[in-house]
Amino acid sequence: MHIKEEKAERHTLAIIVDNEPGILARIAGLFTARGYNIESLTVSEITDDKSVSRITIVTSASPHVLEQIVAQLDRLVPVHKVHDLTAEGDHVERELALVKVAGTGDHRIEALRLSEVYRARVVDATISSFVFEVTGTTEKIDKFIELMSEVGLIEVARTGIVAIARGREAA
Repeated sequence: MHIKEEKAERHTLAIIVDNEPGILARIAGLFTARGYNIESLTVSEITDDKSVSRITIVTSASPHVLEQIVAQLDRLVPVHKVHDLTAEGDHVERELALVKVAGTGDHRIEALRLSEVYRARVVDATISSFVFEVTGTTEKIDKFIELMSEVGLIEVARTGIVAIARGREAA
């Protein structure tokens, strides 16, 4: 009997949880225990009373393993709902990055020109450097960083992916 190996696929999960100490560690532990990497992780309170949070996780796993992870997440007491946004259909993903670039003369002009093309905003400027704020898909941010590395990239800080389903339904 030949066992077919399943290919890992990228998935974005939105997990609605009670905002309590230790829940993030328990959720991350489910991935770690199976040897799967969390590629992106964001957490934010989503209710006025700060009692509920939304955790967005991007990971790559085979369909079988992902199904197990989702089932185990659903069983955790403080978890209200787990949405596999990738499997559920159309959704919007965005990321924010702050990109510090050094440059004078032509490098400075080129950094500003590229920032316009990528709709990046200057949020800080000195005589010898800029900090740009750029939002968009991970691919857009990766490309912006790649281009800035050619004109004087110093440092990058990224938020990780946030995602939401399209349409009228709420998570």
